[in-house]
Amino acid sequence: MFLGIDVGTSCVKAVVTAETGEVLAQSSSDLTVSRPHPLWSEQAPADWVDAAHKAVLGLDAALRKGVRGIGLAGQMHGATLLGSDDKPLRPAILWNDGRSFAECAEIEAAEPRAREITGNIAMPGFTAPKLAWVRNHEPDVFAATRTVLLPKDYVRLALTGEKASDMSDSAGTLWLDVAKRAWSPEMLAATGLDESHMPRLHEGPDVTGVLREDVARAWGMDRVPVVAGAGDNAAGALGVGVLSDGQGMLSLGTSGVIFVANAAFRPNPAEAVHAFCHALPGVWHQMSVHLSAASCIDWAAKACNVPGPAEFFALAEQSGAACGPELFLPYLSGERTPHNDPHIRAAFLGLGNESTTGRMAAAVLEGVAFAHADGIDALRNAGTQSDELCVIGGGSRSAHWGRILSSVLGVRLVYLHGGEVGPALGGARLAQIAVTKASAAEVCTRPPVRAVIEPDLALAASLAPKRARFRAAYAALAPIKE
Repeated sequence: MFLGIDVGTSCVKAVVTAETGEVLAQSSSDLTVSRPHPLWSEQAPADWVDAAHKAVLGLDAALRKGVRGIGLAGQMHGATLLGSDDKPLRPAILWNDGRSFAECAEIEAAEPRAREITGNIAMPGFTAPKLAWVRNHEPDVFAATRTVLLPKDYVRLALTGEKASDMSDSAGTLWLDVAKRAWSPEMLAATGLDESHMPRLHEGPDVTGVLREDVARAWGMDRVPVVAGAGDNAAGALGVGVLSDGQGMLSLGTSGVIFVANAAFRPNPAEAVHAFCHALPGVWHQMSVHLSAASCIDWAAKACNVPGPAEFFALAEQSGAACGPELFLPYLSGERTPHNDPHIRAAFLGLGNESTTGRMAAAVLEGVAFAHADGIDALRNAGTQSDELCVIGGGSRSAHWGRILSSVLGVRLVYLHGGEVGPALGGARLAQIAVTKASAAEVCTRPPVRAVIEPDLALAASLAPKRARFRAAYAALAPIKE
């Protein structure tokens, strides 16, 4: 058996898989996000470790005892700054934090080849601009920083005592030469750092250490190996068998991602497409990233006094797609692809006396779909073609939303058994590759298909005018944001 641990934004999830690939059990422990100022998004690193312990201990003791290896996955881009004692110097700055917009320009001015080296435009969500912000605004903290770790890698340090990371997660720091799969001295220097501040780099299935004795004893398992793992999107892709050129995935979690595997490095920074390493050697991927997806459902349900997401989806389905003029722009935390705009905010437009909660719910589902359509257009402009996407994440539970997404994106959506398990499954699969020496193709197979949704041309046609209004609305709102 193999254990995958996903250090997410809203929770830490742990899953145990059999060597056949079957998910035997899963458990989670919730996390909270602190937003002390506008644009800020932070978490206490100790909370990740506590939640990891709770999630693992929520699994049956007999299953824990049978675990032979552990793989880590996690939210990307978070900046965890450690001092000489390896303790955090401040709360971690998260992926959806937008405070470092000015520092992005500083980095690209300091290293004019930044986009060539990294294959990506500098964005506030990436790790490097966060460190530049700390250097500018918290110089004492910056001076005391000895190591910078990503969220899952801080958990690794707590579990094994080792400072290590993988290529897929590290590609999102803006410090990696993504084509060479190595730290870039030039990009590190642009933020006043060098390689001594960085963890060791590994490919996803590489063993990075073993469980500390006290952790193994507390978890009731042997001192098993812990592999490098992957960033959440790359891990989620492995969980649904997306590892070959052109295979794709749609992730509908807190954020939304369209992920396509590439046999070569194919950057397109001009439209804020992410071009990163995959979690396997010699494979890369492209992503369009949207900072709010299923989180819009949670927010809108609460704002509209609807009991929860299930009831919200039901209201939207009862009202029907394209049921009214209501329009929702899903930019609760700003946006990445294709706008690279941390300051834009969400909006409801077209509300009237006849607007109902159901019609507003329908507009929310449509708005997230329109944002993803902007993203897939950017991927297509980068040369990526994919007519089928596997769907993972909490949003995969709604077939009605799937019909809207499929029609707006113009792609077939494939729903898989266990698709809601997400990145933790990919982490467990990487551990299985390391322990059994099996190939990625043997281990990272597609789970059984649960449902397939084909694009509805009539629905696409009825939503096309709303999408045109959606794009015009962003152009109108962008100049008047705070």
